[in-house]
Amino acid sequence: MARRGWGEDAVYWVARRKRYVGAASLGYGPDGRRVRRVVSGKTKQEVKDKLRALREELARSVRAPRDYTLRLAVQDWLSDGLDGRSPQTVAKYRNVLKPVLHDLGGKTLAELSAADVRTALARFAGTHSTETVRIARLGLERAIRYAEANDLVARNVAALVDAPKGGDGRPSKALSPEQAAALLQASRRPRPGQQITGRPRAPSLMHAYIVLCLLVGVRTEEARALRWDRLDLAGQPGADPPVPPSVAVWRSVRAHGDTKTSRSRRTLGLPRLAVEALRDHRESQD
Repeated sequence: MARRGWGEDAVYWVARRKRYVGAASLGYGPDGRRVRRVVSGKTKQEVKDKLRALREELARSVRAPRDYTLRLAVQDWLSDGLDGRSPQTVAKYRNVLKPVLHDLGGKTLAELSAADVRTALARFAGTHSTETVRIARLGLERAIRYAEANDLVARNVAALVDAPKGGDGRPSKALSPEQAAALLQASRRPRPGQQITGRPRAPSLMHAYIVLCLLVGVRTEEARALRWDRLDLAGQPGADPPVPPSVAVWRSVRAHGDTKTSRSRRTLGLPRLAVEALRDHRESQD
């Protein structure tokens, strides 16, 4: 017996009910859970007929114009479906999806198939990293889900497709230990013409910023939103166990001031060099 294909409706026998039951997948709801409609009948053919009628009813309820293309669906999602996301996030999806839309953008949502999406992503994977392919597939799924939530398409075909493996990502941009040491040394050098009580003034703000990001692991957008009341430069050395100096990372300069994720809210210990840099910067503000 041939196996049921992806996206096909399921029909099965339920012994306790002594009936055949059919389940039609209608895509995914806003919470990401699969939405199903269930019908039943005395015979398998009766259930298949009910499922066919259900599909026809759903197709009639779709309000999309016949020329509503995937490109228009993505544009609508980028314009209205990413409320609260930063401009950088919107730009990321727009740039990643651009070459995919070159292949698929002209297809209407009504004619777009899972095979179309699978073929386009396979072609995309030939010139992009696995992570970029994953973002592209996710963008397609979310854009079509947004159209689905607005009754512009009956089902989300992108949700039926797995992201293919792409190429290797770009080489790491992490600094070597030698480069990190040179950066820290350069950030301590005083700028010409800056004097405090007859001695050159060190660029304390930039030095503290670089030390926090480089040695502590604070993201750049988190460091820019940092306030003094989130810093404990003394710690509690007499406690048992001792509590080191620390920084509480709770906000960023991202949209709405939130950190990248809820798990990004964290307290990090400060090494001696970071404490010294932050104290120098606070003294320069007095």
